[in-house]
Amino acid sequence: MLCVHNIFVIFVESHVSMSQRISELLNIKYPIIQAPMFLVSNTDMVIEAMKSGISGCIPALNYRTLDELREAIRILKSNKVEGGSYGFNLIVNKSNVKYKGQLEVLCEEGCDFIITSLGSPEETIKQAHKVGIKVFCDVVDLKFAKKVEELGADAVIAVNNEAGGHRGNLSPENLITELVANCNISIISAGGVGCKADIDKMLSYGAAGVSVGSPFIASKEANVTDEYKQACVNYGAEDIVMTERISGTPCTVINTPYVQSIGTKATWIENLLNKNRKLKKWVKMIRFSIGMNATKKAATKATYKTVWVAGPSIEHTTSILPTKDIVKKLTS
Repeated sequence: MLCVHNIFVIFVESHVSMSQRISELLNIKYPIIQAPMFLVSNTDMVIEAMKSGISGCIPALNYRTLDELREAIRILKSNKVEGGSYGFNLIVNKSNVKYKGQLEVLCEEGCDFIITSLGSPEETIKQAHKVGIKVFCDVVDLKFAKKVEELGADAVIAVNNEAGGHRGNLSPENLITELVANCNISIISAGGVGCKADIDKMLSYGAAGVSVGSPFIASKEANVTDEYKQACVNYGAEDIVMTERISGTPCTVINTPYVQSIGTKATWIENLLNKNRKLKKWVKMIRFSIGMNATKKAATKATYKTVWVAGPSIEHTTSILPTKDIVKKLTS
């Protein structure tokens, strides 16, 4: 019969091996992915992340053209160092008309991994695995985690209710423990990490690694305004609210005076149109386009219309720092 001590030792050894699995999957020193952030992530951030012993990821949609995406891959490839890795995030549903071209470029040029979001990753997994690229899939529950596991995903990104941007509904502990108990692939936790203690907590639940986004908004290398970066310093967890006014899907933003003035709920006409099955898709596409344009202006220009996407982990952001120093805070 196993005693309590032996059970604890087995749990710890299992937890350690899971943590090593993500490090081994990505050939990185620390089990951390610098999360892909729309408008924020760029090659400079990822290069510094790789030099610091973690992995970095950029949304493919941060590049207007396929040629720009191709050039970014080549820059990262030429600056890759031992102990670091890089990847790209793909929106894999029909709203991303660039998806097929982006996937083709990634497979032609090569990268270490692809993170899929908002749709079926089946085609991405199929094409990426042909050329040796690993695929991690965003999930918010066990049902979708099992689906992507069956499709051949190498790991899942478990998006919990503390994530910035589009978040899940389950707490980190509930989501991680459920996925670890029922999946045979690595679980990477996304959301709620702003310091080393947060990482240790996610790993204690059984996560094989973490995806960290919001703390890197206030990095020297980020492609956003100083006002956005300083907002992540000045505001905290209690200032994060959910809004439906960005993409039509609940999204976390900093509760600035402008956000307060426009409200966080969809308008009555949007709610009415969303009830029409034929019009719903078009309403969402229009809302997404308007919201993304507003977010882009706020992130890249000085404007009173401040719609700044962030998660509650900015609670631990106390100054604007180089990426390497943010990694140091997360790992020591």
